[in-house]
Amino acid sequence: MILESLGGLYTVETEDGALLKLKARGIFRKDGLSPCAGDRCVVRDGVISEIEERKNSIIRPPLANLDVMVFVVSTCEPAPNLTLLDKFIAVCEYKSIEPVIAVTKVDLKANEMIPEIYGRIGISVVVCDYGSSEGLDIIREKIRGRICAFTGNTGAGKSTLLNHLAPELEIKTAEISHKLGRGRHTTRVSRLYKLFDGYAADTPGFSSFDTMQYAVILKDELKYCFREFEQYEGKCRFADCSHIKEKGCEVLEAVKRGDIARSRHESYCQMYEEAKNIKEWEINGR
Repeated sequence: MILESLGGLYTVETEDGALLKLKARGIFRKDGLSPCAGDRCVVRDGVISEIEERKNSIIRPPLANLDVMVFVVSTCEPAPNLTLLDKFIAVCEYKSIEPVIAVTKVDLKANEMIPEIYGRIGISVVVCDYGSSEGLDIIREKIRGRICAFTGNTGAGKSTLLNHLAPELEIKTAEISHKLGRGRHTTRVSRLYKLFDGYAADTPGFSSFDTMQYAVILKDELKYCFREFEQYEGKCRFADCSHIKEKGCEVLEAVKRGDIARSRHESYCQMYEEAKNIKEWEINGR
């Protein structure tokens, strides 16, 4: 498995646990494929000669074969940005990555809204009260033995959460991490580090990212990225209903009844409008 990509050199962990610094065959660039952290690969004659088929990948930071994405959302300072959260959850749904929401700073302000909105549609919401190990234990089990990434709004407490999960990582909030080798707002390297019999990646905060840098989702595919819409599929008056403003739309009726959170539908509508402007050349990066 490739653990790190930096300047054309790749750190590869072999099946027996050895770490190798290798280059990749030039054919990958010719074919438009860039090896990245999370890739399973074949090494021959001292170079990466093959990349096994990926189950998924995200564009920036380049990561492959993710099982879980942990979204760190604070109750305050900064306040939750549900639109951004919904966009990233949609990317997870599109890429078959399990989303997990970790709610932080609950000692400063309570927030029942996030568990209510996302818990009822089957997304794991973990309240991280550092006075108790319960929430941390849930996250540990969610990521154990899997490839995961942590992300969240800048300032939401991602480093603090990682420090509580695994103090040995020695991540210093807003300073340089001795083990990860980088500071706040400076994630430039795609890197996986071992964590709970699996691997984890740190990613930049939401404020410096948009979903186009993770994946390109076309407007006609977007409705399948909102899991609460699924039960209404095929029940609208029009077969090609976009669930935006059409008459006889069962999704809109569900929003009116409160069966679908209004904030989730508003996020969907915003993403739909953005997706209408996607150009053909942008699709190649998916």
